[in-house]
Parts: sequence; structure tokens; C-alpha cells
Amino acid sequence: MACTNCSTTAGNAPGCKSKGACSTGNCGKMPIFNWLSNMSLPTGQDPFDILEVRFKNGRKEFFKNKNNLNVHMGDNVAVEASPGHDIGVVSLKGELVRLQMRKKKISVDSEKVKTLYRHASESDLEKWEIARNREKETMYRAREMALKLGLDMKIGDVEFQGDNVKAIFYYTSESRVDFRDLIKVMADEFKIRIEMRQIGARQEAQRMGGIGSCGRELCCSTWLNDFRSVSTSAARYQQLSLNPQKLAGQCGKLKCCLNYELDMYVEAIKDFPESNVNLKTKKGDAFMQKMDIFRRKLWYSYISEPSHFIELNLDKVQEVLAQNKQGESPESLEMFVQAYVEEPKHDYENVVGQDSITRFDKNRTSKRSNKNRHSKNNKTNNSKGRDQGSQKPESKRGGKTPNAKTAATKAKQQGSTNGIAKSKSKSRGQGGELRSDKNSVNRSKNNGKKKPE
Repeated sequence: MACTNCSTTAGNAPGCKSKGACSTGNCGKMPIFNWLSNMSLPTGQDPFDILEVRFKNGRKEFFKNKNNLNVHMGDNVAVEASPGHDIGVVSLKGELVRLQMRKKKISVDSEKVKTLYRHASESDLEKWEIARNREKETMYRAREMALKLGLDMKIGDVEFQGDNVKAIFYYTSESRVDFRDLIKVMADEFKIRIEMRQIGARQEAQRMGGIGSCGRELCCSTWLNDFRSVSTSAARYQQLSLNPQKLAGQCGKLKCCLNYELDMYVEAIKDFPESNVNLKTKKGDAFMQKMDIFRRKLWYSYISEPSHFIELNLDKVQEVLAQNKQGESPESLEMFVQAYVEEPKHDYENVVGQDSITRFDKNRTSKRSNKNRHSKNNKTNNSKGRDQGSQKPESKRGGKTPNAKTAATKAKQQGSTNGIAKSKSKSRGQGGELRSDKNSVNRSKNNGKKKPE
């Protein structure tokens, strides 16, 4: 239930910052939704004149509106206290208060129902704020005093009265404590009237609050009012391991949530046989290993084969037990094992006939990939053709093919030498031709002579 006045305003952070005293009355612990507020009373019936007022850490009491004041939920009011007066917040009004009193077994004429004085004034709220600011330092100082006196007690919380005259000290202890000397010391130190109240570990966790192992706020500090006894049998019925670290809550006791589903487990386990009853077969006796209450299945093992688990349905186990009562024994437990047939999982089928939204994206990616492949193939073919054209046959001497650059330079040099030789032959004319003939004749003569051996 969110507060209507906790919305974000211009330049301010969300939250009314009233520390549990906002006009809606839903910021504190143990909030209650008045579901009868929109219903009109029958004709001739007066509204219920008792109000429920909330104090620190969810403490609630009932007060009678004798002066017929116009009081709404969330109003700060001054109420009767002993001695003086106290300041609280109206948490509930109307016919729902009658139901709350019936639930807590408080009658209308009870002495616990005190008087509502008036609306709290500004001076009352100032004194109340001063008293609330003293609570933390007073608690730490009281703990030091208890340690000096050697008292086996733990002071968990301090609650000042609205008029700053009286304070209630909540403490926990496993045994009875004689705190008369402590009261004298604290009265001299704080100059107030002191009242000591012993509470249990669960009441302490309720007042302190916290986060449970489930990740949510503690049930006792949000909605749980009555603390029922929780035993280890609740964990046994629910097939939980008896590990105290997992079963214990923040208060150190067994978790209250163990009782939430206990009735359902007790009702479901009635059809199951006891764990010490064995199944008799011709193959041998079998004992129970474990059970699954929700799936209604049990696992048995032969005494000769304790590591071999046999899964049976509850109706098959009851059938075997009925045969054993008649003095009959089946061949083996494997006869009653049902083969597990895995049901096919139906995938999503496009019944409407609509195409996928990403159908265009898939086509684009395929076309791009094909284009990339064609371009890569063209590049590789061109490079291969260039390499083949540049290569020449191997030379006779070295057996190595020259590079393309060296071959081009040699061709240029040969072309230049041929041009020079042609120009010289043209300038010399016939003399050059005779010389060439003489040289050829001399070469032929030399070739005709024989060399000496």
C-alpha cells in the first residue's frame, strides 16, 4: 500500500519524510487496509466510538472517543497514559476496530480501553520529537549500566512516552533478572520514570525488523500478529532436512513459515504408508528410501541391493501392501514399474501464416555474402593469371626463372644494342660489308685446319 503523499515534487526527493506519521497512516509497521471505509452504516446506527492508535514499532492500543472528536486515520492524537499522556497515530477507525478487538479478545468495557483526549498540538509534537531523539543514546547507556552490574540481560529497545516523563525498556533474558539496582541507577541518570518489560526472542525480532532468508521483510514485523508454537515435526512432515541453521530464523527460533503449509502436507500424507513398512516379494524384501508427496511417488530398494532405487506410484505400492496382507507376494517390484513416456514438446507453430519480421534481414545477408564470395573468386583468378604470364621457362644453366622486372630490363638493353649496330653499318657502307666478308673467309680457313693432337 503506497502512500498518496509520497510522490515526487519539484526539486524534492520522493517520500513525505514524516517517519511513519504521514496523513495516510500506512507508512508504519503492521498497516491495515480499512476495507469497510466506503460502506455506509445502516440507518439509525451510530459509528463505533473506539479507535485504534499506533505507537512505536507497531505497538497498538484501543482508545475511546468520549468527546466525539472528528478524527481521521493518520491524525496525531494525545491519549491517556499512566502517568501523563502519550502521543500516537490513529491507524484504524470504524467497524473494523470492533473486529480487531474481537480478534484480540478485548471487550468494549475492558480496562485496557483508555480515553482519547484531543488532537496533538504543536507543543505536544515538539516534546514528542525531543523524546524520540533521546531513545538511541538512552538504550546504549542502559546497556553499559547493565554490564557494570553484571546482569544477564539484553536491552533491545527503548520507547519514550510522548510527554517525555516515562520510558519503557524492552529486554530479553533466558532467566529471571533482579533489576532493582539497575532501575535506581537509571532513574538517577535519566531523571524519568522507568518501566521494564521482558519480551521473547520473537517479539524482539518483531520490534527490530529485518530481511529474512527468502529476501522479503520479516513476517512478524509486517503482518504476523500471533506467534504459534513451531516444532521439528513440521519439518519432518514436509520432508526437510533437520539443519538448525536453515530452519532457524533471525530470532534464533524455528521459522514461523514452517506452519504455513503444514496442514496441506498432513492431509496429503495420510494416503502414504509408514516408512518402516517393508514390501515383501519373492525376490526379497524392499524398504522405503524416500517419497514425493506432490507427485505421489515412492522409491524402494531391496535389502540385498540398497543402492538400486525402484520408482513406484502410490497406487502400485498400495496394491503390493494389499497382497502382502492376504499372504501373497509378487514376483518382484519391477513388475509394477511404469515406463516413463516422454511427451513430445510442441514447438510454436505459425497458425496465422504471418512471416517472420526478420525475413528481409536474412535475404540481405545472403546476397551480401554471395557478392563477397564472387568478388573474392575474381580477385584470386586475376592474381593467378598475372603470375602465370610473368613466369618464363627455366634457363639451361641455373634452372631458375628470372623475375618479370629483370626480363623487361634485358629486353630493353638488347633493343638498344641492335639499334646502335644498325646505325653503324649504315654509316660505313660497302667497307663494312668487305670487312665482314674477309672475317667470314678467315673463319672458314681456320675451321678447315686441324689442331695438333
